Amino acid sequence: MHSFRSLPLAAALLLALSACQPSPAPETAAGNAAPAATPDAKVDQQFELLSKRFLDKAMELSPITATQMGDHRYDGRIDDMSKGGRAATLQAAKKFLAELDSLEVARLSRENQVDAAILRNQLRYEIWSSETLQSWAWDPQVYSQLAGGALYGLMARDFAPMPERLKSATARMQQIPALFTQMRANLDPARVPRIHAETVARQNAGVLSLVDELIVPNADQLKGEERKSLDAAIATLRAAVAEQQAWLDDTLVPNAKGDFRIGESLYDEKLAFALNSPMTRQEIRTRVEADIASTRAEMYDIARGVLADRPDAPEAMPDSPSPEQQQQVIEAALELAYADRPARDEVVELATRTTEEATAFVRENNLVTVPDTPVKIILMPEFQRGVAVAYCDSPGPLDKGLDTFYAVSPIPDDWDDAQVDSFLREYNTRSIHELSIHEAMPGHFLQIAHSNKYPSILRAVLGSGPFIEGWAMYGEKVMSDAGYMDGDPLMKLINRKWNLRAMANALLDQAIHVDGMTRDEAMELMTVTTFQQEREAAGKWVRAQLTSAQLPTYYVGYSEHLDLRREMEQREGDAFELKAYHDKVLSFGSPPVRFVRQLMLDEPIQ
Repeated sequence: MHSFRSLPLAAALLLALSACQPSPAPETAAGNAAPAATPDAKVDQQFELLSKRFLDKAMELSPITATQMGDHRYDGRIDDMSKGGRAATLQAAKKFLAELDSLEVARLSRENQVDAAILRNQLRYEIWSSETLQSWAWDPQVYSQLAGGALYGLMARDFAPMPERLKSATARMQQIPALFTQMRANLDPARVPRIHAETVARQNAGVLSLVDELIVPNADQLKGEERKSLDAAIATLRAAVAEQQAWLDDTLVPNAKGDFRIGESLYDEKLAFALNSPMTRQEIRTRVEADIASTRAEMYDIARGVLADRPDAPEAMPDSPSPEQQQQVIEAALELAYADRPARDEVVELATRTTEEATAFVRENNLVTVPDTPVKIILMPEFQRGVAVAYCDSPGPLDKGLDTFYAVSPIPDDWDDAQVDSFLREYNTRSIHELSIHEAMPGHFLQIAHSNKYPSILRAVLGSGPFIEGWAMYGEKVMSDAGYMDGDPLMKLINRKWNLRAMANALLDQAIHVDGMTRDEAMELMTVTTFQQEREAAGKWVRAQLTSAQLPTYYVGYSEHLDLRREMEQREGDAFELKAYHDKVLSFGSPPVRFVRQLMLDEPIQ
């Protein structure tokens, strides 16, 4: 997964995995279908000024996001989640939406029509999120991610001299206790799902791990009164975190009575805008179910080839297997891949090596232009653990020349041997290769590096989750098709298994939040139908309760990227050139895939 940056205006957007969108169906850039109009430079100028004012206001209203984006004017402040702060955010969103609606958007250049459509989607999301979803009233993750992000964004990268960043960290640590107070005032325990409360209770101390790991070791770089202020802020924050922990453990968790399932109406509203795609919930289900069947059939054929002539192969491997025979043969072949796995303390080292190997393969096979900037593999910060195994954390579009992090979560210390074994079977050596392809090369790291070169800051800040996640999955297919790891059939089998995981994600999300899928049903879909190990499936069950409308982004974006590639291959025929195609797709930044298609084919933006 990519560590999505949230656009300000709503601080809750820092919880990227809980991203949600407004209820009406997506409109065209002009608000509704309209005939093509002649571009007008004056209207373009009006929109660009509106876009700049929006970004400036958005950064002012969410200083933590501003830091993530690389705008460091507000590094000494944090977001205001009080009633007044939220009202200011809502008022700003409505004001900018009214201004945007007053423009002759059909007279914009094509690129600006895309940006206008993206901006309208975002503003309507802000309004819907504040007035209808109200995550500020029931999701404590909003606040825990703000608290951790406030310090991590300052200290993780060397965008300014350490003393300057320490002074900003001092100011933010002084304000985090007020954020905790706002959290306690805003949250209604009767609406808070227990899984959300328990997760945040486990994450709470992660703020102090950031202090101890990133701030305290550098504290001597401040002297005199500045050092005293830093020490006092740390002491105050430690006390505030302890007070918060007591409230979480004694008040929020015991009284959390909310339903984590958001229901059909909210889900469909959210999904339409989270995806910004023509695919509906019903269409996703139909397509996923067909793809699961075809992918399992392909895996069966690969598995038969792997197991041929092996004395321990299943007795029956017919051309037309029963469901039970298909399951047995695929599982037997996957066991060969699971046998090759790292030790529990070697996962990060393996992630580093596989990233280097994948990078060399992309260059040697001329698949796509590789950026010169490096990627660093790190342990995932504690405050972000518990949702995903890994993520790519790229520098903000306004920060230039800084590191990209490929963060890998360590295996929890309290896991027993059976849990560790389950995890390492899932994240076997070949799966770590697949993970590095997805998170780094040619996945998230490469794609975001290209995206950050696109001149529209608005488009970079409002990057499309389906485009980003879909590209990372598409990158896995490109590597498999190109014969990565010498065309190793077990690597191909693992690739298809990972495809199945994304398909399961898309089904799980809607089945859990709309159809009432139980844990047992979810575990069967993951561990049997899509061959996931128990630890992976158990973690995904938790993630699916904590989030909604994010898990489908992988499959939907992947499907859209595949559809676009096929269409361009058909149009260009023998003239189609893979690297040129990839570079072209990546040259537009990270907009929804439908806009990339319309730009490439010179079709109306809608």
